[in-house]
Amino acid sequence: MQKSGLQYQRTIKKHHTNNQGVCDCDFYALTKEDYYEKQGRVCPWALRSTLEWEYHDTEWGVPLRNDAQLFELLVLEYMQAGLSWQTILQKREAMRSAFDRFSPKIISRYDGEKINKLMNNPSIIRNRKKLEALPVNARAFLRVQQEYGFFWKYLWAFVDHVPLIRSPVEPDDIPTRSELSETISKDMKKRGFVFIGPTIIYSYLQASGLINDHLVRCYLHKK
Repeated sequence: MQKSGLQYQRTIKKHHTNNQGVCDCDFYALTKEDYYEKQGRVCPWALRSTLEWEYHDTEWGVPLRNDAQLFELLVLEYMQAGLSWQTILQKREAMRSAFDRFSPKIISRYDGEKINKLMNNPSIIRNRKKLEALPVNARAFLRVQQEYGFFWKYLWAFVDHVPLIRSPVEPDDIPTRSELSETISKDMKKRGFVFIGPTIIYSYLQASGLINDHLVRCYLHKK
C-alpha cells in the first residue's frame, strides 16, 4: 500500500472488543531494510533491538482501555526505573509468570515470604523495593477500580477520554515529564500508589496511548 509516496509492508494485529473497551486495531509495520531505505520513518529508539522494534510497532502509543493491560504496563514502567526498556522487554515473560500474570487481585495478597521467593528468581528484576511495591500498587489499583468501575475510566478522565496528540520533530522535543504527568502522579500517590513519579507516569501515558509522542516522521504518528 502507498502512504506519502512510500511503500509499506502491512501487518495486522487484532485486539478483540470486550467489555473493557478494547477495539480492533490495524498496524502498518516497516522492515528494518525499509527503515534505512526511507531514511528514518519510525521513532529512532525502536531500532535499538528487535524487541523494541516489535513493541513500538504493535503496542507503544496504542490507546489502552483495558485494566489488565494497564496494570501490567504500570508494573513494567516502574520496574524500568534505572534500567533500559530492552531489559524490561527481555524479562517481561518471566515477570508475567512470576507475578501471576500481573493479576492485581492475586498480587495484592503478596506477603514477605512471597517477596523473598521473588528475590531468589534470577529471571526477573530483583530489586526489593520494587518488588515490595507490587502488592501496594495492586491494592491501590483495586481501590480505584472499586471507586470508578474500571481503572481506565479514572486514568482517561485526566485527558477527557481523548488522546493528546503532540508533534515532536526530533527526540529532544519529547519531554520526560509534564504538568499532566505531575498532576496524575500526585493524585495516584494520594491514592496509595508508590514508585510512580512524574517521569515514570509520563512514560506510562506515552505507552498507554494517552499521549501520542511518535515523531511526526514516524509512520505511526497519525494512526
